[in-house]
Order: sequence, then structure tokens, then C-alpha cells
Amino acid sequence: MYMRQERVALLLLAGVAVTVLAAHLVLGTVGKQPFAHPFTNSSADGELVLIEGTVDRASVLANGGHLVLQVNNHSVFIPSQAAENLTLHEGDVISAYGTVQTYRGKKEIVVNSRDDIRVAWQS
Repeated sequence: MYMRQERVALLLLAGVAVTVLAAHLVLGTVGKQPFAHPFTNSSADGELVLIEGTVDRASVLANGGHLVLQVNNHSVFIPSQAAENLTLHEGDVISAYGTVQTYRGKKEIVVNSRDDIRVAWQS
């Protein structure tokens, strides 16, 4: 039999576990949309942003199969794991969630998952 303090500790631990699980399920269902801001040139590194627009240029990098897009004159970097089985062409209309990074002095959006890219219309 557990002592009173041990029962209280177990109940608190169970309560915390249930709360964390519920938060995970709710945030997983809601997605990134409520937390992302539209991308601007003043977006800070590390900020979660949304970019929507037409793909002006799409190119696959020779070293690793990463995909680099130009959308509304902004660079969108998609790592090879996220770009796997993803076919995008010039003229496609997309929306993508990613974090802002500065690469070689220019801001770019880094997409982490295939689920963070939506193709609204393909040319």
C-alpha cells in the first residue's frame, strides 16, 4: 500500500501526463497555421512563417537532392527528406510553412516537412 504522499505524487504525475498528451493531440490537430505569420523581409530568423504564391523557379541541388524554389522573389529551401516524391514546376501555386534563416546574407524559408507544403494549382 502506498503512503499518502506517494498517492498524491502518482496522481500529480498521471495528471501531468494526461495534460501533455491532450496538448499534443490538440496542437497536432490545429497545425501550424495559427502560429505562422506571413513572410516579409523583416521576418526574424527562427520565426515560423507562411509564404503563398507562384513558383518562379524550381531547381534540385546536385549535392543531396535538396529543392530550392523561388516564390514571389523569395528563396524557399526544401531538404531532400521533405522534397522526396514532391514534384513542383514553374507556374505552380503553393503555400508553404517554414522557418526563416539567413543564408549567405539573404533570408530564406526552410520547410521541414512535406506536410508543410500545399499545392493549390499545378501548371
